[in-house]
Amino acid sequence: MRSPDDILRFWFVDHGMDDWFGGKPEFDALLKAEFAQTHAEVAMGEAWRWRETPKGRLAEIIVLDQFSRQLHRGEAAAFAQDKMALVLAQEMVGQGLDKAMSFFERMFILLPYMHSESAVIQAESMRLHTALNDEKILDFATKHHDCIARFGRYPFRNKALGRQSTPEELAYMEEAGQRGF
Repeated sequence: MRSPDDILRFWFVDHGMDDWFGGKPEFDALLKAEFAQTHAEVAMGEAWRWRETPKGRLAEIIVLDQFSRQLHRGEAAAFAQDKMALVLAQEMVGQGLDKAMSFFERMFILLPYMHSESAVIQAESMRLHTALNDEKILDFATKHHDCIARFGRYPFRNKALGRQSTPEELAYMEEAGQRGF
């Protein structure tokens, strides 16, 4: 298993916004080559010792929340670790550990809230993202919140999760195109 430092260096030093959110197949392939085994081990709960430090917890959240999405793009497995990532994020926020992190580190601690299909968690996401004090991030959080308020789930996950889309969801996905959640 790679170390938390390896994860954080890869994510925050070697790469940035274009890779994180670009959906590029070459980035997904690089991540798979470098971290697929580590992701599998972390997903089985084998990185519990990482939680001894805030940076280790952050690395575990990134592996569970972000690496899952890139390693399993378009598959149900992309969302399989969301609940654990959220629990880790909730613990960090509850203990105030997120406050000592950089802006981008904090942003990734809060992403599991944004990814949740729970209206209760979305309300908390709005509170936390408002406090983050970044207009662009708050706009994304608002769009996620509004999608859950409207549908109770993210329609763009339906195919991967084997869920039947409603006519309203189909219309939303067509209208939203690549900008949807």
